[in-house]
Amino acid sequence: MSVHEEVNYLSMPKPSMSLRRPATTKRNLLMGLGVLIGAVLLYRMFAGGPDAAQTPPPGMGGPVAVTALTLQRAPVTLERELPGRTVAYQVADLRPQVTGIITQRLFTEGSVVKERQQLYQIDPAPCQAAYQSAQADLVKAEANVKAVQAKSRRYADLVKIEAVSRQEYDDITAQLAQAKADVGIARAALATAKINLNYTKVYAPIGGRIGHSNVTKGALVTANQAEALAQITQLDPIYVDMAQASEELRDIQGSLQNRDTKIPVTVYLESEKQPYAHEGVLQFSEVTVDPTTGSVLLRAKVPNPDGALLPGLFVRAVLKLEAAETILAPQNAVIRNPDGSATVWVIDGENKANPRPVTLGQAMGNQWVIKGGVEPGEVIVVQGFQKLKPGAAVQASFETEAEAKVTPAPDTGDPNAEAEPEP
Repeated sequence: MSVHEEVNYLSMPKPSMSLRRPATTKRNLLMGLGVLIGAVLLYRMFAGGPDAAQTPPPGMGGPVAVTALTLQRAPVTLERELPGRTVAYQVADLRPQVTGIITQRLFTEGSVVKERQQLYQIDPAPCQAAYQSAQADLVKAEANVKAVQAKSRRYADLVKIEAVSRQEYDDITAQLAQAKADVGIARAALATAKINLNYTKVYAPIGGRIGHSNVTKGALVTANQAEALAQITQLDPIYVDMAQASEELRDIQGSLQNRDTKIPVTVYLESEKQPYAHEGVLQFSEVTVDPTTGSVLLRAKVPNPDGALLPGLFVRAVLKLEAAETILAPQNAVIRNPDGSATVWVIDGENKANPRPVTLGQAMGNQWVIKGGVEPGEVIVVQGFQKLKPGAAVQASFETEAEAKVTPAPDTGDPNAEAEPEP
């Protein structure tokens, strides 16, 4: 009714109670119907929304729609990422081998020195005098040999005619042998004096970068002292020592035992995502297990021509092992249990899904390497397993090859890492 009609209606005389009863009854019916509709809406709201009554519980109604994938073996290059620390290829501590005063320091601290380059000069005067004395002792010993040798020849003739006794001849023969021995001793002393004289010049035993000098000109040094004069470190190439868990060593033992196979090693600095410019090669594996850590030492040799890697740096080393046929499964298809084990949902020939424990290997991009628990050709659920119960019927739609393709990424090396959440 319009506004004017409503006003006219209100201005009309009031009807009796008997005439208003039908309108009141109709109004009460309408109010009761509204309350009933509201109660139904509230029930449907708290029971799961407007579609809850139309959606059957999993396993109680029709098959559950899931996305599935058929497992297949694929050739992949396995990778293993390990923490490591850089170690100098060679280190040499310079120590004096004779006692004397430092008269010269012939290098710049922190510079690169070459092998057999002279670094220090020790006062050679005492060693030079000892050398000359040894020379004189040798001349004296050689002269004594000549005198005794001449006397021995004469006694050899005289003993034949019994002009001298046999005892005298034996004595002169012994003196000749002793004189020759003295010559040998004098020659050895001369060689020792010569060596000590050469030791007054301290040379670099290896090439590399030399550190700071612990002594200056005028300092007194002693032979084989505890404190080094300086230290030389060879940085090119450089070693990278890695710790590998002993139970996981079998994965790379085959490559190590094959002498013709070189295992490439890519190095990442601790704070950088880009790999180091020069790729190294795995050198060897230690033959004993560290009882405190249960790990085995692996050592890689990495070129370092620009000296960017310094000894003592923490790095990440990625080992590229031999290519192998293995089963890969998307990470979002793997369920992590509270105890750390892994499970996937497998669809059998009757289109029923059941959970199955699997053994995980390393991560390859957004996929896991499956070591055991499933076989090639079996079908697993990739998406939708949250709605499943053991033995539930499913309606699987398979991923295309393009959807299942993965872009490889460096191995995280941690199969205990949480899988990426399903979108």
